[in-house]
Amino acid sequence: MTTFSRETPRFFITAPSPCPYLPGREERKVFTHLIGRRAREINDLLSNSGFRRSQTIAYRPACEGCQACVSVRIPVAGFRPGRAFRRVLAANGDLAGVMGPAEATSEQYALFREYLLARHADGGMADMTVQDYVMMVEETHVDTRLVTYRRRGPDTAFTGRGEGPLVAAALTDILHDGLSMVYSFYDPAQPGRSLGTFMILDHIRRARVMGLPYVYLGYWVEGSARMAYKARFRPQERLTPAGWRRAE
Repeated sequence: MTTFSRETPRFFITAPSPCPYLPGREERKVFTHLIGRRAREINDLLSNSGFRRSQTIAYRPACEGCQACVSVRIPVAGFRPGRAFRRVLAANGDLAGVMGPAEATSEQYALFREYLLARHADGGMADMTVQDYVMMVEETHVDTRLVTYRRRGPDTAFTGRGEGPLVAAALTDILHDGLSMVYSFYDPAQPGRSLGTFMILDHIRRARVMGLPYVYLGYWVEGSARMAYKARFRPQERLTPAGWRRAE
């Protein structure tokens, strides 16, 4: 008989629900709670096994007869931005990003709402309240940070901080082997900046500076337009039944 302590992860399966990525399919998830002293260690292990974090829950798809969701990560040592990515970096050269504590603000929530209404008005997060947002950001038992981006000011070269309104933000976990981008959002009124792409490129740079080998992007779903952008970051590694495999 197995004895479970409070810090031993126990796994559960959700009931079927409509798949948010592929029409006509259903999804199920296996999940466990990330609490207690071992939460960070367990999150590291599960992230390496294809799990994602949402607040104090680690989950991964467990759909019957479907393996479309593929975990992907970018090996930062081998990444070199091509011409299109260099244009994105140049377009956002006037922004400064700061990695700070995972603390929610009203300014963040206002930008978060603008982003959802413009990009995901029919999604499952569209009705999130300010309290829901606070929980998304601050309810964590692992090493979570919030990277915020603002325009560079006259003192940015000395302080490292931008000035003016919030332009973009990324909720990010620091793992033992990389940065895991949990959720990001940005000003939808500035489409020319490609801010979503820029934040990934910035996280690749940050991981390299921090000596971390990977940036975890979550799930890529072949055939899903919403997830197609992740395939652009090459080389990348994809989690297969035989382990992580490089996709050039």
